[in-house]
Amino acid sequence: MDHGGHDMPMAKCKMNMLWNTDIIDTCIVFRSWHISSNTTFLLSILAIIGLGVLYEYLRVFQRQLDVRIAVTLSSSNASNGKARSRDRSPPTHSVHSATHDAGLLSGRRLIKNSLTGVPVPFLFRALRAVVYGSTVFLSFFLMLVFMTYNAYLIGAVVVGAALGHYIFGATINPDAILSDSAQGKGMACH
Repeated sequence: MDHGGHDMPMAKCKMNMLWNTDIIDTCIVFRSWHISSNTTFLLSILAIIGLGVLYEYLRVFQRQLDVRIAVTLSSSNASNGKARSRDRSPPTHSVHSATHDAGLLSGRRLIKNSLTGVPVPFLFRALRAVVYGSTVFLSFFLMLVFMTYNAYLIGAVVVGAALGHYIFGATINPDAILSDSAQGKGMACH
């Protein structure tokens, strides 16, 4: 490349498709995230651990946000009166028929009560979408770090997830777990 008489060294990234313990010249996701020394290696490990903790925080925040929205919607529905909601509820046979027909026509299974949910206002939906999108982005980003096949970077992802789970998973809901309604899907892609 011509840089006006100045030679700029390009980052030399090692590409490994096998388990490795390389440190120097490892690039993480981007060519610009280049490990060129033990110091950048240590800072990268700490950054990846931080991203794992952030991922776990976002998962907890997402659940707490849903609970807050549900409480808000539940209290606003209660103030509108129960008689109004009873008047709008469809007969049981039409819900069953619609569920049965949709499953037959689309080839997919509908979730029980999916037709009787409460509409979520635009701002709440937008906030939920942003948090969900951030969680999905971060999970795929961490997957790409994992796909460097570097033992140290993989360890950093796992340590970050475990540390985040320890920090933000201090409580559980035994009833939800025992009824299998908990949404603990772990550090899945999304």
